[in-house]
Amino acid sequence: MTTKSIPLTPELHAYLVAHGDPPDEVMRDLIEETRALLPEDAQMQVAPEQAAFLTFLTRLLGARRAVEVGTFTGLSSLAIARGLAENGRLTCFDVSEEFTGIARRHWTRAGVDDRIEVRIGPAGDTLRELPHDRHLDFAFIDADKVGYPVYWSELVPRMRPGGVIAVDNVLRDGRVLAPQDASDRAIAAFNDEVLADVRVDLVMLPVADGLTLARVR
Repeated sequence: MTTKSIPLTPELHAYLVAHGDPPDEVMRDLIEETRALLPEDAQMQVAPEQAAFLTFLTRLLGARRAVEVGTFTGLSSLAIARGLAENGRLTCFDVSEEFTGIARRHWTRAGVDDRIEVRIGPAGDTLRELPHDRHLDFAFIDADKVGYPVYWSELVPRMRPGGVIAVDNVLRDGRVLAPQDASDRAIAAFNDEVLADVRVDLVMLPVADGLTLARVR
């Protein structure tokens, strides 16, 4: 089988970002602030091309009700909120007041803060507070990897038919082929679990650290 995906050099990555919808001033400032304040954690932020893709996908779905599990400093939530249809609402689940405090400032600058609700606490618990009917159009999972199966099990039954769940970090820098720690093993097992889930149609994309898209039947 011929391999079609190509490695991205820094120069090619810059070209790729520049030839989609590149980050605007608010997003650039958020990216830089996160790198400056949290240099050891900045890799938790989604890649710029992922942010553009999240806005594109949310708009494509006409999403009005969206959920994010794992907000960090808010780049992905900013991207999703910008893509929501009129009167759309994004509910963010995170455990950090500090990180989401950074996010709130940039949501306000971008004029999307009125579309976003933050719920602080372990998402395995707080997700259960959502209505149980199939009302969600879009969900994005990007939190602690061991928790992915719990988040998946709570979200799938709440997605409308045709709704989409996007799951980040499904390749773990390639370590899913030879897991080295508990998070690697959790993602490798999760990927197999999702593949066997008859409730969804599935594609895994080599975007950033791997992005799975699941369309709920």
